[in-house]
Amino acid sequence: MPKPTLANWLSIMALGLIWGATFMVVALALRGYGPLTVAAARTGLGAVALVSAVLMTGRHLPGLSPRLVAHVLVIGLFSTALPFFLLSWGQQSVPSAFAGLSMAVVPLFVLPLAHLFVPGERLSLRKTSGFALGFAGVLILIGGDAFDGSGAPLAQLACITAALCYAVSAITTRRCPAIDPLALAALSLCVGSAALIPAMLLVEGRPVVTTGEATTAIVVLGLVPTALAALLRVTTIRSAGPSFMTLTNYQVPVWSALFGALVLHEPLTQRFFAALLLILAGLALSQRPAFRRGA
Repeated sequence: MPKPTLANWLSIMALGLIWGATFMVVALALRGYGPLTVAAARTGLGAVALVSAVLMTGRHLPGLSPRLVAHVLVIGLFSTALPFFLLSWGQQSVPSAFAGLSMAVVPLFVLPLAHLFVPGERLSLRKTSGFALGFAGVLILIGGDAFDGSGAPLAQLACITAALCYAVSAITTRRCPAIDPLALAALSLCVGSAALIPAMLLVEGRPVVTTGEATTAIVVLGLVPTALAALLRVTTIRSAGPSFMTLTNYQVPVWSALFGALVLHEPLTQRFFAALLLILAGLALSQRPAFRRGA
């Protein structure tokens, strides 16, 4: 097991900060653009940046077998196109802190999916208890009015569904044929762009670029949490291992809540903090061995 270096710890702290601030930046972008435009622009800019990185580093794309193409299509749709749109659409009605906390549920959703589709990843009593604890936090987070047909509960469900999409992408990535991680990230963003850009043009039309914080936020979304974070993630996993990456799961909801409260002046309710406690407790219980190896 590789031993984390100081550079690894700095990278993991940077990733937690970047991904935690993403939801605040999305909220700023939505002040000037529609949710599909925000998702499409973020994905397109990220794709251009990562494809350029692949070319500049001299990496070669593998032969695209039918099996690899199928995996790349699923990963691209479930790691970029669907969750980016769902989060952008949901954040029109829910605080950025809510969207950030919903991302902490991703590892919990991975547990039952891995049990079904990944050999050797069986649900133990500890993992099941952690999943149940975290899912109780999700139910508190959404509340008892989730199915009353109003806009906010549907937006909440959109954010939780985005977390489920990321979990599906994680399982598919684990089952994907061998491919350079950076090339896979670039191809995934290309797939997401191919899905989102036509949808944007059809539904919201050609965007009118404006000056100000909304356009700046879109550029930041494409280059920092989408492209730069992908590079940091690949480097960190190669150097310190995937277990070390689990430490980001504990940071993202905390940073998203801080940015939402301090920058966007979002109110944080008691229900939010109760859900945060249960979700992080379930995450800690279900990922205890990985957390110990990472820390």
